[in-house]
Amino acid sequence: MAPTILLADDDEDIRAVLRVALEAEGYHVVEAIDGDQALEKVDAFGPDLLLLDVMMPGINGTEICRRIRADSEVPIIFLSRRSEHIDRIIGLELGADDYIAKPFHPREVSARVGAVLRRSNLAGESSAAQTDEPSETLQHHRLTLEPTSRQVCWDGNPVDLTKTEFDLLRALMARPTKVYTREELIMRIHGPSTYVSERTIDSHVRNVRQKFEQAGAPSLQPIETVRGVGFTVASSS
Repeated sequence: MAPTILLADDDEDIRAVLRVALEAEGYHVVEAIDGDQALEKVDAFGPDLLLLDVMMPGINGTEICRRIRADSEVPIIFLSRRSEHIDRIIGLELGADDYIAKPFHPREVSARVGAVLRRSNLAGESSAAQTDEPSETLQHHRLTLEPTSRQVCWDGNPVDLTKTEFDLLRALMARPTKVYTREELIMRIHGPSTYVSERTIDSHVRNVRQKFEQAGAPSLQPIETVRGVGFTVASSS
């Protein structure tokens, strides 16, 4: 079956142009004119990828992303006329997979959609095929990770992580003495891709630290930054 793309943008002309470009590549396109309709169609159609305009009437694109990332890893690409660097960072921190600034060429959007979908498929295949991932419970000081149930605890307090955050922490805990570069972590989590910025790892690390801090962990736990190299499990976790 053709992948289903949810295209949410309040600009009818943009939707029309992108629909033609995406359907020419064989995608099934579902449209939404605002944030509320986008959330309804996510539930109704279960799309394989979301193209979200950031500034839409009602619920905006960033809030949609926040809600979806609470329980889903479906690929999300932001569309926005606001191309400032800070907006890109916010989008990535919320869990977006890519960010395209308007104006854009429709073929660029189609190419990005294809790349993100390929990366998503590779990540799924990589996770299923990795036989070196530990299946037993991982314990590191006050930090516990259960791969089978995908549960993480700090001092017995559960910490709710997204799939990407869980996979990041599992990679680090599997080899607690190793310092992983950002590129190595991207390969472990997503598989090979040319569209993943190494700085997205920094965003995921910040999100993990914030969640653990809310669970009672000291600041900057349980992931330690090794300046100029990458990340490892904090020695005092």
